[in-house]
Amino acid sequence: MTTAIEIGRRPGGPRRASVAAGVTLATLAVPAGALLPAGPVAAAVRPLHTASHTVWLCHPGAASDPCASDRTATSVGVNFAKTAFSTTVTPPAKNFDCFYVYPTVSAEPSLNSDLTIQKEESNIAVGQASQFSSVCNVWAPMYRQATKAALSDGEAFTSQVIATAYDSLLAAWGDYLAHDNHGHPVVFIGHSQGAAMLIRLLRSQIDPSAQLRKKLVSAIILGGNVQVAKGSDVGGSFRHIPTCSSASATGCVIAYSTFASEPGRDAVVGRPGQGVSIQSGQATRRRQQVACVNPATFTSKAGDLVAMYPTVVHLVAGVTTPWTAFPQMYTAQCMQQGGAAWLQIQRILPPTQDSRPSVTDEGPMWGFHLDDVNLALGNLILDVAYEEASYR
Repeated sequence: MTTAIEIGRRPGGPRRASVAAGVTLATLAVPAGALLPAGPVAAAVRPLHTASHTVWLCHPGAASDPCASDRTATSVGVNFAKTAFSTTVTPPAKNFDCFYVYPTVSAEPSLNSDLTIQKEESNIAVGQASQFSSVCNVWAPMYRQATKAALSDGEAFTSQVIATAYDSLLAAWGDYLAHDNHGHPVVFIGHSQGAAMLIRLLRSQIDPSAQLRKKLVSAIILGGNVQVAKGSDVGGSFRHIPTCSSASATGCVIAYSTFASEPGRDAVVGRPGQGVSIQSGQATRRRQQVACVNPATFTSKAGDLVAMYPTVVHLVAGVTTPWTAFPQMYTAQCMQQGGAAWLQIQRILPPTQDSRPSVTDEGPMWGFHLDDVNLALGNLILDVAYEEASYR
C-alpha cells in the first residue's frame, strides 16, 4: 500500500489529498547522525559582476544537490505498521522555483560564516528543503549568516553581523533574479535566521514592487516572527503582502512558530519586537502581533499535521527509506494570549498509547522551534501545490 500526496486541481478548486505523516529535523543545530560526511562539499560558484560571488548550496541540475536527494519515505502508524509513503507530482510543478534560506547552523568560530559548504548546511537542506523538490526547482544560496558563535555572544551579535548576513543574501537573490529565474514564479522558504533574512528581503525588494509581487506564489516564513497590525493581515513586516487565508491563496505568507503552550515573556519567537524579530529589524511592539497561519486549516480551528523526518533523526526498526512519516500523531491550532501568537502542537494520543518517536518541547522560550518545518512538512508541500495550481 502506498500513501500518496497527489498534486493537482479539480474543477472549482485545488484537490485535497488524504495524507498521513510524522515528525521533524532540528534546524538551529543538526541532530546526531550526520546525513553527509564532514568537510567541505563541492559547490556551484558563479562570479557576480561585482566583488561578490554566489555559491549555490542547492542548484537545479547540480551533480551533488542536497535539495534533490531521495525523497522516498515509509509511513509508520500508531501500531508501528509500515506502508510506503510517496509524492506524485505533475510536470507543471517544474515551472515554479523555490528560493530557500536555511536557519542558523554554521559552527564556524567567526561571527559570520564564509561561503564554504559544510555538512551542517547540506544536512539542513536535505531535512528542510529536499521534499519541496516535488513541487518546485529548489534554489538555495550560501550566505554569510550569523554563526552559532555570534548568536551565543550577545555583545558580539551586532547590527553589522546582521547586515553582513543580509547583504550576502541580497547579492545572491539579485544574481538569481538576473541569471536564473527565467520568468518563473517563486515560492520563498525560510526558517529562524533564514526567515528573518527573508523578511528583510521581501520587505525591501518584493513588497514595494508590484512587478515582483506578481511573481510571488507564497512565502513560507517559519520561526521568524512575521508581524502584522493587530486584527489585520498586513501592517507589520509588510505593507502589501498579506498572510494566507487559504491553501489556494497566492501572493501571501504562511507564518507560525510552534509551542505546546503560551510562549514565555522572554520567548525568542511568538512575541513581537523581541528575539528573532531583532534580526529582521522589527523592534515595534505596540499594536503589533506575530502572525500565525495554520498550514493544515488556514483558520482558527485545529487540524491534523502531516509531519515528516529524515529517518536518521527518528530511527524506527525496519525502516530503510531515507524518510519516515508518522501519521495521526499531532494536531495544530493557532492561539493568541497575553500578547503572544503561536501554533499550538498537541499529540493525538498520550505516549502510553503511542510510543513512536516524538518531538521535544524546549520550554516557553523556544517551544518546538527546532521542528517548525518538519512538524508540518507534508502540509506545506501540499499547500505549495495548491497555490501553484491556483497561480496557474
